Amino acid sequence: MSQSRSIRTTGGRSKIMCITPRLFDLDPDLLPLFQYNCKQFASPQECLSAPEFLDHIRKVMLVIDAAVSHLENLSCLEEYLCNLGKKHQAVGVKVESFSTVGESLLYMLEKCLGAAFSPEVQEAWSKLYNAVVKAMQRGWETLPEGD
Repeated sequence: MSQSRSIRTTGGRSKIMCITPRLFDLDPDLLPLFQYNCKQFASPQECLSAPEFLDHIRKVMLVIDAAVSHLENLSCLEEYLCNLGKKHQAVGVKVESFSTVGESLLYMLEKCLGAAFSPEVQEAWSKLYNAVVKAMQRGWETLPEGD
């Protein structure tokens, strides 16, 4: 099965709205980044249940959905993803945080997909996520040619 087919047939289209506190389990220091209307959350649970955070997750899923929809031509999303990277930089997100988000995404997919989350599917999702992250990174840093 091709990697793009692996993603499309395992729920790449908005079927993965399983929300988990895994992100904050992996890195509790990410919690302060999620402030809405200057409100600081006291706990991950408070953040995870906030309508603003749920809206943020919805937006993340829309970006993933767009990437899945454009698997064969991710370059058409380049400008959008670079701008998204700039926005993340402006609120204090560090490039290293994307690996935590990626790990959390893979964990969520594994839990949602169960046995369908084969090594091939995991590899396909990892490659897709890494391509999205690289485009976002170009929004605030210059990567060497070929990266």
